[in-house]
Amino acid sequence: MTFPQDPAASDPWSVPAPPPPVADLPAVPGPVIVQIGDMGVTSTVVHTPAGDIPLAGSTWTVHDYWHNETKIPKWAIVAAIAGFCVLTVFSLLFLLVKVTVSQGTVQVTVTNGTRQYVARIPVTDQTQVTYVHQQVNYVRSLAAL
Repeated sequence: MTFPQDPAASDPWSVPAPPPPVADLPAVPGPVIVQIGDMGVTSTVVHTPAGDIPLAGSTWTVHDYWHNETKIPKWAIVAAIAGFCVLTVFSLLFLLVKVTVSQGTVQVTVTNGTRQYVARIPVTDQTQVTYVHQQVNYVRSLAAL
């Protein structure tokens, strides 16, 4: 079985077909204005790993899931063990040293119609939590325009 060949394909002097017109390409939404976790927000669209969500009419919610934990720092444990050989009773005082460590996540949810995406952002202190809340409030104002 033989297939008919395109006569232009066999001609070395033929000109290739032009690319499709630019009107068929989707409109570029613009640069990313705000980056919240793995979501990039432009003036019209929220780019997520699961796909794009329109910004206009979107609903944003924020939930804090972080806590403070009290720990004995590693240097205090090492000092207590090393000092136990020299000053037995006094080296145990290093174990009374405590450090407060904050950790957790802030969960940001964007919803528009049936589309929804949840980003979990790790945080280590209150200033990071406040910063995420400020970013979401700014994006809420953009979504209301």
